[in-house]
Amino acid sequence: MTPVDSSQSPSLEAAIAYLRSPQGIRDRCSTLLKLALDGSLTHFQCDLERLDVVADYVIQVMREQYPSGDVPFHSRWRHFEIGDPQRLRLLDDAGLSPLEQARARVDLAVTSVLLDAGAGPTWRYVEPESGRVLQRSEGLAIASFHWFCQGGLSSDPAHPLQADAVGLQAVTPEALTDAFQVSETNPLVGLSGRVGLLQQLGQVLAAHPDYFGQPARPGHLVDYLQGQAEAGAIAATAVLQVVLDGLSDIWPGRITLNHTNLGDVWPHPALPQTHPGSDLVPFHKLSQWLTYSLLEPLQALGLTILDINHLTGLPEYRNGGLLLDLGLLQPKHPAVTQHRHAPGSEVIVEWRALTVALLDQVAEAMRRRLGLTAAQLPLAKVLEGGTWSAGRRIAASLRPGGLPPIQIESDGTVF
Repeated sequence: MTPVDSSQSPSLEAAIAYLRSPQGIRDRCSTLLKLALDGSLTHFQCDLERLDVVADYVIQVMREQYPSGDVPFHSRWRHFEIGDPQRLRLLDDAGLSPLEQARARVDLAVTSVLLDAGAGPTWRYVEPESGRVLQRSEGLAIASFHWFCQGGLSSDPAHPLQADAVGLQAVTPEALTDAFQVSETNPLVGLSGRVGLLQQLGQVLAAHPDYFGQPARPGHLVDYLQGQAEAGAIAATAVLQVVLDGLSDIWPGRITLNHTNLGDVWPHPALPQTHPGSDLVPFHKLSQWLTYSLLEPLQALGLTILDINHLTGLPEYRNGGLLLDLGLLQPKHPAVTQHRHAPGSEVIVEWRALTVALLDQVAEAMRRRLGLTAAQLPLAKVLEGGTWSAGRRIAASLRPGGLPPIQIESDGTVF
């Protein structure tokens, strides 16, 4: 941990709240974008004349994937449907009440998203029932889906379709190795980190019964959020806040402020150190990815989701790779693409911050070209339609195996 001295500041809670807000994410990322446009960053420069090129490429991909124009939200649920839209009927046909089905879906979404860090270029999952060979995010999704449906995260054999605190704390490397078909010839990046996240999740659930109920499970967030809704509606930012407040302690070895683990938040030397946290850039990639993925189970229960555009784009390597591969972002020296970088390195923090700031601009450019409003084409649809798929496609056309343009030392807990 890297603690920040809290003895002289009366506003630490405000600083923490800001670093946990989408506004804080946008502000800090926009600051780094301004520095990039001024030529003041060490590792990247930005050419806004390439913005329309990126927007047009994403529109092309979106039209090919969703010719009807009916683009869903970006979420883990799209991965569960890969190759077989009926796969989710394993949950639908289980005889659960609507409330219990929503809880089960949240259990699944939380655990699957936490297992969604990059798998590495060689890992594969062969779906037993269909024989489909899947990799990367889709493979991780389907592997985690079947593990969940088989009761692998439940401590109660009578109720396999749940992930509870006891079951999660009992997860072993051997269990994950078996469920994800890991072997010497099929290695999974960050296996121990993934196991640690699930075990820590179990501990955090047990420690917060106000959010996660008894028996403690992620799915009881449904009950909590229903209680927070007003007139049947809840803001997407309120869902994110609960995710950050309730799950912040699962992240290992990160920066703390006033003894609070900040999670996916990193320093950058170009930011001023004028007060606690002023030099930090928040991202909360997995927490926002999880928030996007929780919205559909809540909608299925009849809740209206407000302010979804307040959430930010996701600073991961497909979105960031798209911007680099199409020249909107440009490395300033060869080491950016020639060396492997840790998640907290200055290179990666810059890349991720510029990705977040530029995704908003790509979305605006797409709306202008399509004649749509932000309500008609929210960022959640831009990501799904969208930048993530476009990033994968351009990577596959440029590099063997579709590797991202920048290589990251993943520990299974960030990307």
